[in-house]
Amino acid sequence: MQTVMERNTLLSLAGPEMSIAVFWSSLSPDVRGQHLHKIADILESRLDEFAEIESRDQGKPVGLAKKVDIPRAVLNLRFFATAIQHTLNDSTVQSKFGVFNYTTKNPIGVAGLISPWNLPLYLLTFKIGPCIAAGNTCICKPSEMTSVSAWMLCEVMKQAGLPPGVVNMVFGYGHKVGQSMVEHPEIPVISFTGGTATGKKIIGSSAANFKKLSLELGGKNAAIIFDDADLEQCIPTVVRSSFTNQGEVCLATSRIFVQEKLYPRFLELFIEATRKLKVGPPTESTTDVGALISKEHLAKVKGYVDIAIEGGRIECGERSQDKELSLPESHQNGYFMRPTVITNLKDTSRCMQEEIFGPVTCVVPFQTEEEVIERANGVQFGLCASVWTTDLGTAHRVAHKLEVGTVWTNCWLIRDLNMPFGGIKASGIGRESAKESLNFFTEEKTICIKMT
Repeated sequence: MQTVMERNTLLSLAGPEMSIAVFWSSLSPDVRGQHLHKIADILESRLDEFAEIESRDQGKPVGLAKKVDIPRAVLNLRFFATAIQHTLNDSTVQSKFGVFNYTTKNPIGVAGLISPWNLPLYLLTFKIGPCIAAGNTCICKPSEMTSVSAWMLCEVMKQAGLPPGVVNMVFGYGHKVGQSMVEHPEIPVISFTGGTATGKKIIGSSAANFKKLSLELGGKNAAIIFDDADLEQCIPTVVRSSFTNQGEVCLATSRIFVQEKLYPRFLELFIEATRKLKVGPPTESTTDVGALISKEHLAKVKGYVDIAIEGGRIECGERSQDKELSLPESHQNGYFMRPTVITNLKDTSRCMQEEIFGPVTCVVPFQTEEEVIERANGVQFGLCASVWTTDLGTAHRVAHKLEVGTVWTNCWLIRDLNMPFGGIKASGIGRESAKESLNFFTEEKTICIKMT
């Protein structure tokens, strides 16, 4: 794929985009929604093809791509195609002054959309959907490590008859192409999903132009398991939340707090379930854990395990007594790693404080509700958490006190696109969902009319 190497090549897109944005925003929400539905129809008809490509490009199990990534990409487009037709404007009557007030939501123009490598099509469509449904055009930069599905999406949009220039895909490296998008004065909106360090740079680079920012960043998410938790529900779900997509998910559980009475039994069952996960070629339907994204990332994740050995205990996985991976000869040099469970770590350790973004999770005991809330909140991130208890009162109390954007109780990763999604602290700025995303990609105007 041709990459955008010269800054001027990217910047030349923004000028013509303004005129295209005027045309696209003049179309009714219904017509814009019809375009999104057509794209979704074609994408859905090619689900298996896209899933295979996503698996080969990213390393995720093909079964996960077929069950989650591609269906969710289709849902993103359909959801916002409909949601834009049901947005409501505010209105008031001030009888004292004889005036009627109402609001309008107006497209902003050209948006810059920067998506990550872990859920390539899934998260790219989560940005494109609300952006163009709201009447904007966009310049998209997928990750340089997983660009193939974005390239294929261009073919789909062309086949669906989306007017040229509404969605523009540029390929290149973040420090060149992404930086140019963030700095360009005629791209007033940036929506970014990725690491917290990059998010900080975006804030600094965009401040001079007063850009509107949506940043969905990292997490160090906790599962809190009380003595009365239903282990039949809890164990498989927490295993899934820890190791789905090789743990390369911003919502992955990397800290597990278990109340002391239940701790020995939970740890035994959790390790047993983790060891049953099959690590193997991503394109095999029986694979549970595929390959990590790159050689460099694999070394980084394994490095955290090496650090943990000094103060913790490796219960299973890398650097443990478990047998080595058995992989086909064709995959011997791949970026595979056994799901790893670590115990006996202090809350101040790097593995308990920093986002690892791999198949590594830490399990520690706690005594009281007040203690675990303080410990769970004791990180710089605030994306999500899960609480496991059969006591509804406990569930509500803990959920209200956790410093995160989303709390799941006795479940994980059940999403309603009508509900806001995002984090606090170093996990991001803003929210994404039906109302929040459409509001982000529009500017609201208040109009006051004298009635007499």
